[in-house]
Amino acid sequence: MTDKLRGRDLLSLADLTSAEVRLVLDTAREQKAAWAAGHREQPLAGRAVALVFEKPSVRTRVSFEVACARLGATPVVLSGPDSAFSRGETVADTARVLERYCDAIVLRTFEQAKVAEVAEVASVPVVNSLSDDHHPCQGLADLLTIEEHLGTLAGRTLAYVGDGNNMAHTYLHGGALTAMDVRIATPPGFEPSAGVVAEAAEIAASTGSTITFTTDAREAVAGADVVATDTWASMGQESEHAARLAAFAPYRVDPALMELAAPGAIFLHCLPAHRGEEVTDEVIDGPSSVVFDEAENRLHAQKALLTLLLA
Repeated sequence: MTDKLRGRDLLSLADLTSAEVRLVLDTAREQKAAWAAGHREQPLAGRAVALVFEKPSVRTRVSFEVACARLGATPVVLSGPDSAFSRGETVADTARVLERYCDAIVLRTFEQAKVAEVAEVASVPVVNSLSDDHHPCQGLADLLTIEEHLGTLAGRTLAYVGDGNNMAHTYLHGGALTAMDVRIATPPGFEPSAGVVAEAAEIAASTGSTITFTTDAREAVAGADVVATDTWASMGQESEHAARLAAFAPYRVDPALMELAAPGAIFLHCLPAHRGEEVTDEVIDGPSSVVFDEAENRLHAQKALLTLLLA
């Protein structure tokens, strides 16, 4: 196993090069096939990974715990009122303690600044398993899923419709890194971060990716190979939910919108889905939906990532 990523942090997909994304995806495919064939290698035996959850979690927690167990590492879960950062101690002091016990720190939190601070202080790899700004582990799983279903990434068109949130940011980085063409459709006032857009544009200039922004969901989806969306109100935005419904209604992914996509197009959603809001039952349960393959691939992408960071 290459040591190219050993000891690194992953705070956003922009921390990786195109070749490093390729390495993670290839490793995930190899490990997924090996597991299915009955091979049970444990390259992280004797290691421990701190899994810190300041936001509720189903897929992230289960996929990381199972990934650690399959790799032979001990997952140390710190969640909710027992989270590592729940006792009033400084972030830096907590990070310095965790690095003495654990070989990596995986953090699901609100502010991107907290992930960055932990990474700055800790001498062990730090992985952002979700923040308000980025969701790189989900991005790796989504790229793996697209490749499994469509065969290639380069030259494909991914349309994301909805809020310009952490998933929009992740698709901008991920698409640019893999030479996909990315279209982002959001209501006015809900665009992605200008800083992330600038980062993605710089990456795209080197890979040949194109990035397009629009307020028209139909324009974004027309001819796209991948259609993706996310909840209209992320964790911490619940008080804005009612106000957002009217603004986002034209961005609902329903059968009429999916019909505009390319033949054989697939539908992605990182889940949990608010059925009837950002997506209808007909789409998420329909033949174009690969959301449960996508959810499973969180496990395989994260296994690969942990292996490359620690083995």
